[in-house]
Amino acid sequence: MLSKEKQENLGQDRISMLVVEDNEYMLDILVNSLKRIGFTRIQKAHNGKEAVEYLKLTAKAFSGGSVEQIDIVISDLVMSPVNGVHLLQWLRDDKASPNRFMPFVMLSGAADRQNVEECRDRGVNDFMGKPFSVDNIYKVLQRIIDAPRQFVTTQSYFGPDRRRSNKAGPPKGMERRKPDESHATIVYAKDRVEKAAAPSDVWLFKLPNYLKQKMGSNAARQPFVLPEDVLASAEQNLKREAEGFLGWAKTYLDKLSKQVSMAKELSGERTANFEEINLIAHELRGQGGTFGYPLITVFGKSLYDVTKPPCRQDDAGLEIVKAHIDTMRAVLREKIAGDGGEVGQQLFKALKMAIAKFSGTAAAG
Repeated sequence: MLSKEKQENLGQDRISMLVVEDNEYMLDILVNSLKRIGFTRIQKAHNGKEAVEYLKLTAKAFSGGSVEQIDIVISDLVMSPVNGVHLLQWLRDDKASPNRFMPFVMLSGAADRQNVEECRDRGVNDFMGKPFSVDNIYKVLQRIIDAPRQFVTTQSYFGPDRRRSNKAGPPKGMERRKPDESHATIVYAKDRVEKAAAPSDVWLFKLPNYLKQKMGSNAARQPFVLPEDVLASAEQNLKREAEGFLGWAKTYLDKLSKQVSMAKELSGERTANFEEINLIAHELRGQGGTFGYPLITVFGKSLYDVTKPPCRQDDAGLEIVKAHIDTMRAVLREKIAGDGGEVGQQLFKALKMAIAKFSGTAAAG
């Protein structure tokens, strides 16, 4: 039986990560959560462009040099100028990539089916939706460390096997590979990754579990399992950071109000304003639930949905945006945590009525 100290650190402090997030507040929250469960070797990037530049440096640097080598990338999806999908594509396909097999976790509030499938088809290892919890983070990393999926190369795909097990069916609309491996060429080294010559060619990479090896001999003999008290403590710390969320959310609501005011002064094109409103709504929908304010996530998602192109950009459209802002301000002003009970229902009903009024439709329910 390991001591409590050794249980808490099973070698995860030897694994290095690059965390990519354009929201400084959420970047710090995510990094702090990772550190609390023992992943202390963390580098930060504020968008995909910064991440690519850093990873290029690691490819050129010698092991043990001044540039931290990276074992796992955790990246937000919606960023500028280079988003998470483009960063993933670069890591998997570009010759300048330091390791095309590097585990990659996508993190986003836009966990819609289309985004999840696009990331899967680009070679993501896992997709974690926002709002997130420490337990979410831990389980994703546990899968990557203990049960990494073999990599596959076909004429149209390179990345982790999109089937989590041989029993799982292939992704809808994708190649119908045989359940066994008799049809595939087995590769035991990652030195050369080339596109398959024919559509029917499949290469399967049987590689050592590098992460377990790096964690040390003890980690190789047992699963990566953290004590419940370590996880509970990290979760409590995440919840205590909710007060900071209130200030962050108010700032973003102020940005929304500014976009509404700017758009009202325009007699013509308002596309840029509504694009910015949609991006801010995306941030709000991804954060509220993490800090105990799921109504912010609900109302943020509603705003995101009604401002997706092609959306109405007239004065009525701006009134719909304003109704969302007022509703979320009420949540923050009264610190309405959880579902808000009867007050939450009243806010939701009032928002639906406002949307119906300015959309020219009858409110349902």
